[in-house]
Amino acid sequence: MNIIDCTFVSATDGSFIDWIVVAFAGYLLGAIPFAVIIARMCGVDIFKAGSGNPGATNVKRSCGKLAGNTCFILDATKGFVATAFPLFASAFGINFENPQALAYVGLVSAIVGHSFSVFIKFRGGKGVAVTIGGLFAIMWEAILIGLLLWVVVFYATRYVSLASIVMALALPVASAFLYPFPDAHTYISLAIAIVIIVRHRSNISRLIKGTENRF
Repeated sequence: MNIIDCTFVSATDGSFIDWIVVAFAGYLLGAIPFAVIIARMCGVDIFKAGSGNPGATNVKRSCGKLAGNTCFILDATKGFVATAFPLFASAFGINFENPQALAYVGLVSAIVGHSFSVFIKFRGGKGVAVTIGGLFAIMWEAILIGLLLWVVVFYATRYVSLASIVMALALPVASAFLYPFPDAHTYISLAIAIVIIVRHRSNISRLIKGTENRF
């Protein structure tokens, strides 16, 4: 059973104020640059180390396994919290008019915040960890399939970027099979796949040229 109803919810439903609050909170939460913070604690400027990308993979390359895994968990957690908050806000006395639709707003806002963080001059990571965390709150079956493919591709090739791209492509396909079609899950997973692939365009170029770094 999914946490939310799988029916597509119109963006016109619900209070406008609710949408603004959830979008703003999701953006700020997603914008917390854990990669930058953790790397600084290790004495590393993540923008000048490795690939220069402020994400968990580069932290792991530049600062070690513990630092990288911690960054991944924190990034995934902020995605999960931003997405799940509207669904469980009533437990804290906050009553949103349409929590199902707001969960999607929270997820998208967190991904945008992570990718274009106001705290680091609108730079950011590629949003994979945030996406994984957020999708666990609303479509865990699809993201589990995506993660399985990520593991297979990564250990077969040792390319984190290729594994992430394959996972992104798998999400809308898995959603189309798992949930009623057309469905909000499919639309949101397709949008996320496009964003992740666009954010990996430099990696795709290096993969084609054979110059992408293996992990």
